[in-house]
This record gives sequence, structure tokens and C-alpha cells, in this order.
Amino acid sequence: MDANVDIECERGNMERNESDERGGMIRQPLLSKNRVNTSSQIAIVGSNVCPIESLDYEILENDLFKQDWRSRKKVQILQYVTLKWTLALLIGVSTGLVAFFNNLAVENIAGFKFLLTSQLMLQHKYYHAFLAFAGINLVLATCAGVLCAYIAPAAAGSGIPEVKAYLNGIDAHSILAPSTLFVKIFGSILGVAAGFVVGKEGPMVHTGACIANLLGQGGSRKYHLTWKWLRYFKNDRDRRDLITCGAAAGVAAAFRAPVGGVLFALEEAASWWRSALLWRTFFTTAVVAVVLRSLIEFCRSGRCGLFGEGGLIMFDINSSIPDYNMVDLLAVALIGVVGGILGSLYNYLVDKVLRTYSIINEKGPPFRVFLVVIISLLTSCCAYGIPWLTNCIPCPIGLEVECPAVGRSGSYKYFQCPPGHYNDLASLLLNTNDDAIRSLFSSLNANEFRITTLLVFFISMYFLGIITYGIAIPSGLFIPVILAGASYGRLVGSLLVTFSNLNVGLFALLGSASFLGGTMRMTVSLCVILLELTNNLLMLPLMMLVLLISKSVADNFNKGVYDQIVKMKGLPFLEPHAEPYLRQLVAGDVVSGPLISFSGVEKVGNIVHSLRLTSHNGFPVIDEPPFLEAPELCGVVLRSHLIVLLKGKMFTKDRRLTGTEMLQRYHAFDFAKAGLGRGLKLEDLDMKPEDMDMYVDLHPITNTSPYTVVESMSLAKAAVAFRQLGLRHLCVVPKTPGRPPIVGILTRHDFMPDHVLGLYPGIDKQK
Repeated sequence: MDANVDIECERGNMERNESDERGGMIRQPLLSKNRVNTSSQIAIVGSNVCPIESLDYEILENDLFKQDWRSRKKVQILQYVTLKWTLALLIGVSTGLVAFFNNLAVENIAGFKFLLTSQLMLQHKYYHAFLAFAGINLVLATCAGVLCAYIAPAAAGSGIPEVKAYLNGIDAHSILAPSTLFVKIFGSILGVAAGFVVGKEGPMVHTGACIANLLGQGGSRKYHLTWKWLRYFKNDRDRRDLITCGAAAGVAAAFRAPVGGVLFALEEAASWWRSALLWRTFFTTAVVAVVLRSLIEFCRSGRCGLFGEGGLIMFDINSSIPDYNMVDLLAVALIGVVGGILGSLYNYLVDKVLRTYSIINEKGPPFRVFLVVIISLLTSCCAYGIPWLTNCIPCPIGLEVECPAVGRSGSYKYFQCPPGHYNDLASLLLNTNDDAIRSLFSSLNANEFRITTLLVFFISMYFLGIITYGIAIPSGLFIPVILAGASYGRLVGSLLVTFSNLNVGLFALLGSASFLGGTMRMTVSLCVILLELTNNLLMLPLMMLVLLISKSVADNFNKGVYDQIVKMKGLPFLEPHAEPYLRQLVAGDVVSGPLISFSGVEKVGNIVHSLRLTSHNGFPVIDEPPFLEAPELCGVVLRSHLIVLLKGKMFTKDRRLTGTEMLQRYHAFDFAKAGLGRGLKLEDLDMKPEDMDMYVDLHPITNTSPYTVVESMSLAKAAVAFRQLGLRHLCVVPKTPGRPPIVGILTRHDFMPDHVLGLYPGIDKQK
């Protein structure tokens, strides 16, 4: 995606219509009121309005596919399986290397910034220290904003909603493109190092998915990478599996949690799952863990600059055995309830902020960068200014660590304090996010942070996290939520220190879990991620309890934050369960017309005219006399396959079957889906007037076994089948004989609530 992304996407909205979403007028959630969708579905990608397409996860069983499948030898099958595992290995290695590079860069850039600020403050040059701190933050933030606003707007935000939508069958513009990968990596480094209250964990999921997409393109004709083995992956089905592995690898790399990564992909990211995919994702995350372990061991010798014990190291809060009583269980339940309420409020406020920012972002890239600059200055002022409002604390006696810490690392920040004292609020605000979390999770000194400090830090992280998410930088939600939750949990632990057997570090961990459960609504994966992150398996019962309570409470108010963002962007996401009101309708109630179909042997002019007239991706093919006595549904043919067939100009002057000759001339790979490169378009065809009166046989490229439902089937049942089978087209056939063999085709668009409720506004949504 180049710098003209706004023009491209707007032109795409007018010219490159979505090919399988038809009819109806849908007003997208974050689109301006004058943008009404009349012929295609559009969605917000980054900050731009772009067309979206559905993905073909169905196996197209046409004659060419069957010939290719029958002709495959055992050696070719072995090649395919070997390459699939090799790509899983490469995804794990690449994601691990990128994660290590991210953390290395962040720790060194942020380390230089904090060292410079600390040195100036030691010289009592407080204004110079602020100018240096805010100036470095501003430069880093501006660079991140420029990258996102001008090169790849799709890289802004977490990226998890986009990956989740892709694995649901939605292909939005540039969400997994190489330019997005580039900006995601460097934008995330710059944004986190700039001191924003964001994490690099969410972007790592998107990064892993982009790496998997890049490796799974099946080669490139443009760059002459057309090795025969790579051709096996020129389909959405195999790419989907690889991108699922990439998303799992991203979580494993971000938290060093290989099992948590697999469970995250299963619980949150993927819409389809099978046992073979479980084993492959586990292999990928295991590779990530090995790569990170090796690189971190290399850095322990001090050869990685300021990296040292920084990011990616397990927090290892303590090795004590948690001993809890009834008071502790009541406190944990209270933390879960309050975490659920605060988490749902967090989601509500994020929703409002994103809608407000969308008004600014749609004005163009300069306004997006300006918004980044404003938030950067506000964050710098809060981080440097708020610690001045608190008093210094004498250093505890008998500490094993340096107090006050003069350098960047350390929990006891010197700030403006006299010798032998430290500023506890500066220890949290003027530190990297990883170090702040490590300090909150620590139980070495229960009185390290005062209650007022924890309250101020909680309020700061809560609201800075809300206003930062949505600006034009790659930004994850995990770290802001963990920071706010840990401060809130430690605050509760400090209040109950005389009654509880649990230490404040464990309370901080439970607070993070409650807040994560309240915002993201995940249970199993979050539980395992936090346990792997802190290396404390003994907390499992309490962790499960607090996650279950917080999720149950928050579900009464709104949806999880990623589900809200998917809906907000206008992405046509299919939920696992159909809405109750869909049971009041049948499949035949929502099919839109007029239906355009082709004969088994069709006139070239009719095909070209239909392709120009509509933007549909699939067309039913009906066999008619003289080939059959009565009309019969032959199958469905794809738009892209028709264009390839017309490009070859294998036409006849009369209506006759040419399947045998076509199978000798074409191979299944000739009709494989284009990767990142530009596939054939209708404009690429050079059709002469004499060609338009000729005929072409569509049987060899027609999917002769499409999924069909009878028109009287409940729309709810059809929606569940559509999602679980990963379809792009679902044929609706008549219930009674004597009618045309097909009533219509259902696509993803036909199951969307806006479309259904637009057709039947009087329907009772509660039933």
C-alpha cells in the first residue's frame, strides 16, 4: 500500500465493488452518513474506507481440480506435507526473530531516553530533562504516526480484530500486506519507545499473521518465484491455516507463552479448528519459544546493549506458595466483580473515543499525525509532571537492589529526591511498561508503593490507555489493561494486607486477570498466558475464579473489546451462534435478485456483459436442452475463473462440449487464486467483436458440488452452516418441482443484521 492509499481505497469503493455482496442499503457503523452502500460492502481499514471481499475456504471440486487430485503421486503429497511443516517452522523462527528485534530496539531506545533524562535530573536541570524526555518522545511518536498515516494505515491499532476477521473469511484491503508488516514492526517499536500507554503484544499477533501470509503466498510470478512446490498454497484454505499459526506464534513471542498462544488462536482468533491445526500451531509456538530462549541467553552476557533483563523475560513474581483463607476468596470475588465493571466501562469508553477519532482521521493523514503529536505531548506531561505532586519516601533498609536507582533500570527512581530517598510514582511512570508491571507484581517490599500512588497511577493508566488507542500508531491493549489491573489489584491488596494471607504481588496479578477478563472476555487462554508469564502455576484456582467472575459480570453490559472494534469497523463478521430473530425467517426470504446464471455452454458476449454489469463473484451454471431434457443445476462458477477462461480464448463457433480439449490445455494451477500480486481483471481482456458471438464450455471450471439448502430452511440454520463450513456462496434450491433449479445464492452479506433488519424492519429482535 503506497502513500496514495486514501485515493486507492476511495476509488476502490467506487470501482472495485465487492463481488459477492449484493443489493440492500447498508450504513456502516463508523462511516459518514452520506456514505451508503448500494452495491458492495465496505469497511474501515486503518483510517480509510475500503472495499472488502470474502475468502474462498471451500474446496472447489471442478473437473480441473479432480484431474489434478487424481494425478498427484505419493511424492507430490509428501512434498505438500513437508512444505506445510517447513512453512510452520519458518513462521515460528521469523516471528521469534522479529519479537526479539522489537524488544531489543524498544529497550535500547527507551533506555537511552531514560538515562539522558536521569542524568539531567541529577544535575538539577529539570526543565532540560523535561525537554529532552518530551522531545525524544515527540520525535519517535511523529515517526510512528507518519509511517502509519502515509504508508500503511491498516497497521494502526492492535491488528487482532483484523486477523480475527480474516480468519472468519473476510479479506480487507492491505490488512496482511508487506507494507503493513513493515509499518507494524517499526511503528510498534517507535510507539512503545515513545512512552505511549500501549503494548507491543497485540501488534505481534498481527505481525505473526502478516509473516505467515507472506510466506504462504504460493510464490510470485512477478519475482519469478514459481517453484512448483509453492503452487500448492495458492488457495485461501491453506493460507488460513498458516495465518492461524502466525497469530498463535505472535502471542507466544509476545508473552513467551507457547501454550497460551495456541489457546489464544483457538479461543479468540480462529473461526474454524481441527486437530491437525492444533498440532501444527503447537509446533510453531514451540519453535518460537526455542528461538527466544536462545536469543535471550545470548543477551545475558551483556552483548545486547541495554536489553539485559528487559522485555520478554518472565516476570517471576515470587516463588512463595499462596495460602488463602475465606477472606481472601471474598476479596478475589470482589476483584473479579469490580474488574468486570471497570473492563466493560473501559470498552464503552474506547468505543466512544474511536468514534470521535474517526471524525479526525477521515480528514486526511496530516490530521492523524497531528492527533498523535497531541497525545504524545499529553502523555509526556503526565509521565513527567505527575510525580512532582507526591513526596519522597526513605529507602527501606536491607534491600538487595540499589535504592535509589540512578540508571534506567530499577524500581526505586531517584527523580527529584534527596539521597537515600525515592519517588514511588516516578518509579512507575518514568519506566518502561515491562518494568512497571514487574514492579507491581513484585512482593519483595509490600510498602514499596503508597495507596495514593497506586490510585493515581491506576487513574492515569486507565484514561491514557483509552485515549491512546485509536491514534495512527500500532498499539496493543494487553499492556495498558495489565498495568491498570495490576495497580488496582495491588491497591486492594494494600488495603487488605492486615486481613489477607496473600501478598500484594499476587493481588496485582489477580487484578490484571480481572481487568483482562472484563475487557477481552477470554478465559482459558488468558489464564494460561498469565500463568506462563509469571511462572506461578499455584495461582491457577484463584486465576480461574477471578476470570470467570469478571467475564460473567462484564458480559451483562457489552461485548469484548475486539468484538466491538470488528463491528465498529463495519467488517461483516459471522458470529458462532445465529441471532434468535433469524429463526423467524427462511433462506428464501433474504435472497436478492435478479439472479444471473449461465448455461453450461454459454455465449461469450453474455458472459462479458454479465461481468461488466455486475460485481458478483459467483454465478450458477444451469445445464439446459439440448444437453439435458430439463434444466438442471450444474454448479457454481467463479468470476476469477471466468476471466482466466476468457483470456485463453478457447472458443467455438457452435454450442458444443470442449471439456476434453480444455483439460489438456489447462492445469488447476492456472486458475489458482492470485497472491499479493494483481490477478487478472476484466479490463485485461482483449475481446474482439467476433469473439462475442462465439461459445465457451464452462463445465471444466464449474464447481459441480456446491453446498445447497432448500428455500424453506430456517435462516438461522443456514447461517450456522455457512459459518461452520467456511463458505462464500450457499445455493438456495426450490422445495417444489417444476420451477427453475435454483432460487438464489446466499452470501455473507445476506446474513448481516443490517441487511436482514433492513428487509424486515418490523421483525421482533427478541424472539
